[in-house]
Amino acid sequence: MKTTPRIDSQRSTRRTLLTLTTACVLATWLPASANTVESAVAELQRDWELIRYQAPAAEREKRFEALAAKAHTVSTSFADRSEPLVWEGIIVSSWAGEKGGLGALGLVKQAKALYEAAIQLDGNVLDGSAYSSLGVLYYKVPGWPLAFGDKAKAQELLQKALAINPQGIDANFFYGEYLIETRRPAEAATYLERAMQAPPRVGRSLADSGRRDEARALLAKVRGDR
Repeated sequence: MKTTPRIDSQRSTRRTLLTLTTACVLATWLPASANTVESAVAELQRDWELIRYQAPAAEREKRFEALAAKAHTVSTSFADRSEPLVWEGIIVSSWAGEKGGLGALGLVKQAKALYEAAIQLDGNVLDGSAYSSLGVLYYKVPGWPLAFGDKAKAQELLQKALAINPQGIDANFFYGEYLIETRRPAEAATYLERAMQAPPRVGRSLADSGRRDEARALLAKVRGDR
């Protein structure tokens, strides 16, 4: 039996509505411009840099909280890739840093799990950022019984990151900061100087500038303490 033009029109309308609905659902899962894992991660990265280095201090906690939700959407959507997990961990760690106190411990443990999951998939990704970021948690958080802080474990992880990216700005900065935390300022100066001289990263000028300023401030402190 032939379908009448009216029914064909109704079916066409339903198909159009279904297509539009599907598109809207997908839009709620991913950032507007993020149709690949690379673009999704780049968008998270840019958002983090703007909050970390340009947002007023009073706004950062809430903005990192909102960005963490966005990052979780990305890591869920690209579950077979480690890059989104690393960036979700960085964002959650930053949120914890702004929150501070015992209330941040749950976030720190969440970030630790994200870095560990990223390492299981591919620890070398993003120039070893999962190792360096996890190492930072190990030297910054309290030890047992409050949390998992462990200076020896931190050094192991940070050295893995340096082995992957020996000239990297973050790998050198964090190792230098770790050496200051463990009262080895003379050794720290070498790594902080390397961080300041690290080659620029494509599309990361804001983060590079901010990290160099942090390295310069720590280096001044080290030299002043001698």
